[in-house]
Amino acid sequence: QVQLVESGGGLVQPGGSLRLSCAASAASGRTFNLNTMGWYRQAPGQERELVASISSGGATNYPNSMKGRFTIGRGNAKNTVYLQIISLKPEDTAVYYCNAEEIRVVNVEGATVRAEYWGQGTLVTVSS
Repeated sequence: QVQLVESGGGLVQPGGSLRLSCAASAASGRTFNLNTMGWYRQAPGQERELVASISSGGATNYPNSMKGRFTIGRGNAKNTVYLQIISLKPEDTAVYYCNAEEIRVVNVEGATVRAEYWGQGTLVTVSS
């Protein structure tokens, strides 16, 4: 099992910026490598939506509605990811969740299993 812990949320005024971070760790020091990592958000009364994702090779993906103000990147430490948000708007208010995919080789034949992990979320409130 891999745990994802987000940080960096809080109260921000409209027009401000914020940087969210997510760090992954595994119990008992298990070695792991995460494939795609991403950020989702869920506003009150709305469904969770993708904000951005990044592959292990650094390829990024943004839904059209998220292009321009959001930047995702891999952190300097392994298995970390950040989300930079600029020009924050009240409608950006949401709980932001870190998401990660792990694909593990489970036997000598090369069979793999896929696992998906979620953080507990960090609240971003944009208000004056």
